[in-house]
Amino acid sequence: MANVVFLHGGGMGGWVWAELAKTLRAEGHTVFTPTFTGFGERSHLIGRDVTHDVHVTDIVNVLTFEDLHDVVLVAFSYAGTVAPGVVARAGDRIARVIYFDGIVPLTGKSVGEAVGYMKTEDAAGLDALLASGEGPIGTGVDEMQRNGAKEKPMKMSAERQEWLLAHLSDMPLRGMVSPVTHGAEAIDKPVDYLAILGDVMDPVQHDRARALGWNVETAGPDIDHAFIVGAPDRALAFLRPRL
Repeated sequence: MANVVFLHGGGMGGWVWAELAKTLRAEGHTVFTPTFTGFGERSHLIGRDVTHDVHVTDIVNVLTFEDLHDVVLVAFSYAGTVAPGVVARAGDRIARVIYFDGIVPLTGKSVGEAVGYMKTEDAAGLDALLASGEGPIGTGVDEMQRNGAKEKPMKMSAERQEWLLAHLSDMPLRGMVSPVTHGAEAIDKPVDYLAILGDVMDPVQHDRARALGWNVETAGPDIDHAFIVGAPDRALAFLRPRL
């Protein structure tokens, strides 16, 4: 049986793994679903001081205080930028890393740059502004996703989409614009990447994963980026052989 630690995406929280966690626990696995500072049930902690490194520390602390070893680290979307820092700081506790359509970060660059939302100078300027105590606290990602679903419904049942959208919260803007201390090349563990075709991570993040020599498998277009909620069976089919 495996020790599995799930890392959620932007605007989400540990709650997003409810179905996957329930299934894996019933199969005998030990499962943790931590929430990053400023997200979900920890949204009251959102602030301009919540940098990307804070989210790395969130997970390193879970591994340390729960005394976890031989961990399968599963990173979805935004969490793909957190996983390399966790491996760099607590690699002796990690057995392998699995990316569910995650962002593949570059050392020293912000998450915003990694996904092509902003230029280096813009990210640096906004990071400095937030560090001074000014500027917007959040990204507004929750409302962006809700508005986006009105124009382009997610590839899931209406009930699942309603549940997902209702639970979304904002996320700290500083986490998007502060430099990523450890990029994807810092991962010295086996990495498997499930790439969803025709959606937000395709092709830039998928190509970066391949360039790093990771094992990349593709899915879609019948499922989309939110497949961990919309098609949890597909997530489990990819995950189970690697536990």
